[in-house]
Amino acid sequence: MVSTATRPVEERPRSGLRADLTVTGASAGLVALASAVAIYFDDPESPIAPNSNAPPLYAVWSPHAGAGTPFAILLAIAVITWGPALAARLRWRWLLGLGYLTAVAWTLALAMIDGWRSGFSGRLTDSHEYLHEVPGITDIGLFLRTFADRIPLAHPDAWTTHVAGHPPGATLIFVWLDRLGISGGGPAALVCVLVGCLVAVAVPVTVQALRSGELARSALPFVVLFPGAVWVGASADGMFAGLTSVGVAFLALGTRGSRWWCLPAGVLLGFGVFTSYGMLLLGLISVAVVLIARDWRALLLALPGAIAVLVSFAVAGFWWFEGYQNLVERYYQGLGGERPYAYWVWANLACLVLVVGPAVVAGLRRGVSLLPGAVRVPSSAVLPVMALGCAAICAVVLADASGLSKAEVERIWLPFAVWLLPAAGLLPEASRRWWLAGQAAVALAVNHLLWTNW
Repeated sequence: MVSTATRPVEERPRSGLRADLTVTGASAGLVALASAVAIYFDDPESPIAPNSNAPPLYAVWSPHAGAGTPFAILLAIAVITWGPALAARLRWRWLLGLGYLTAVAWTLALAMIDGWRSGFSGRLTDSHEYLHEVPGITDIGLFLRTFADRIPLAHPDAWTTHVAGHPPGATLIFVWLDRLGISGGGPAALVCVLVGCLVAVAVPVTVQALRSGELARSALPFVVLFPGAVWVGASADGMFAGLTSVGVAFLALGTRGSRWWCLPAGVLLGFGVFTSYGMLLLGLISVAVVLIARDWRALLLALPGAIAVLVSFAVAGFWWFEGYQNLVERYYQGLGGERPYAYWVWANLACLVLVVGPAVVAGLRRGVSLLPGAVRVPSSAVLPVMALGCAAICAVVLADASGLSKAEVERIWLPFAVWLLPAAGLLPEASRRWWLAGQAAVALAVNHLLWTNW
């Protein structure tokens, strides 16, 4: 019998580099097209890319370097040089720890390219951000009871942009941090990075728990050198990605017989829905996990935790559906209502390409080519990776089609994008360093050539 651990190597096609390059070239073409169309049609009266001269990203063209530049370059070189070998031979727990620390260092180094204040400590103190509202929230009960009413712009005391654009759980995190003495932009940004980088542990753990151990190891350097780290440091959306990815990992561990993981999985995923309305779509990732594990009981055991969160918020005075309805009203009162759907419905995907990087695009192509054979082998290690990837793509498509994700998805879609990263583990071992170099190049180019917003 052939073990599941060795199966991915045997299933990988010996050739396909030309097809990989073709697909990544096409994705680069999509980015170029989105940029060219926006630049061509955008003028002072066109709302395609307001506050941005670097569409499709929400950023401005501003070539620069900073204190983080040498550290980011050295970290990238280190991961490219030693990452694949260490991923193959280190003990699993040591590997996860090293991966997490490296992801934190990579994210902080990228942030420091823009400088301490502009790139890090000042990110969450902007007048549109959560911390702007924290000093005024002295009564959490009153905050929750009146939260939905203050979402529309017509309200005389309407919430600031990011607070209004998310359920109250997002703001509560920063309120709780403030009550614990973790106040100010720097500490809050650091928490966002530390929690956001848990993705580097949670995603490989999920893949490994679904009996794709070798692919989990192969993918780990790509998860660490995530181009989306540009937006993880420091944004609340990066933190949401970390929280919800841990919830998915707990659910995957719960399918391995340790049922006690299921309850905290439900709590984290349930709370995730109260940090961002789009996190409801992460239910697709959860379904993919139990479908591959063939263990629906794990999902049923997680539901009480999620329901408990929903009930807690409802009893405290906030009803999720009312908040969502008011958010839709607020969205179309601002830039969201002005941005043309016909452009962003496909240009958003160009943003996603930059977030996940060329290695993921090539890895997904490999996965699609392997899928017909993998379906015939229920124990195939390819299936979990592709199931997670397909679920993430479905979530992205639904979010995109809703019309409530027009621009800025490089940040908003981070919780979905991280589940595409394991596909990079399907790339041939001989070429992984080159693909890692491509991942690093994307992140370094974005952070050095553009000044990203939010």
